[in-house]
Amino acid sequence: QVQLVESGGGLVQAGGSLRLSCAASGRTFSSYAMGWFRQAPGKERDFVAAISWEGSTSYADSVKGRFTISRVYAKNTVSLQMNSLKPEDTAVYYCALDSSYTRIRTMAPDVGSWGQGTQVTVSS
Repeated sequence: QVQLVESGGGLVQAGGSLRLSCAASGRTFSSYAMGWFRQAPGKERDFVAAISWEGSTSYADSVKGRFTISRVYAKNTVSLQMNSLKPEDTAVYYCALDSSYTRIRTMAPDVGSWGQGTQVTVSS
């Protein structure tokens, strides 16, 4: 069983920055990918960013150039640096972990583990 705990959400004005972190514990795989997703009120959950075990990254078009995903292997953590935030970035942000980078990138229905989510609110 893998546990994921997100932190770092909050309220920020448009143009501001936030940094989200996600710590993984429990029975993680020997190598795994991690990613961030978000769900705005009344909308489906969307892919935001992913990072493979080797460090390859991918981003949704809506966040390219503004968000950066990174990981610290020794601490089993992944972070999401969010700059130039917009009101449309408001959502609950979820961390995910899977042995497959492809399943994370494509938000496959069988992604292994999810965090509980952290709220990000961007005011205009």
